[in-house]
Amino acid sequence: MDNCIFCKIIAGEIPSMRIYEDDQCIATLDIGPASKGHTLVMPKSHYADVTDGVPEELLGKLMKTASKIGARQIEKLGAAGFNIVQNNGEAAGQTVRHLHIHVIPRYEGGPGMVGWEPTKPETAELQEVCELLRG
Repeated sequence: MDNCIFCKIIAGEIPSMRIYEDDQCIATLDIGPASKGHTLVMPKSHYADVTDGVPEELLGKLMKTASKIGARQIEKLGAAGFNIVQNNGEAAGQTVRHLHIHVIPRYEGGPGMVGWEPTKPETAELQEVCELLRG
């Protein structure tokens, strides 16, 4: 895409700090990290999000790459764990319309991550949602 910042990063038009690259994807440090080592994994081909016809093989490749990056964050940066976050659509927090996965290292005593208060829906409501999503 002509005006996609991630496509420009992939093409080398915008500098980035790449930590991994192969023929299908790249991983680069996020310039506005949530924590030290926050990495973005993205396909070299442009897809807006996971619903944009991304081949299953490529989705698997992206997740496998994210997993390897997370393991490196633990080994090399001393992270206690990591979050893999993938947002789809503005309402979900996606700010760049190019599929990407955040790999966010978490450190002991560091800031928290996304959280929510569990709700207590009635069984009938759960059943209704289940039927809608099955169909």
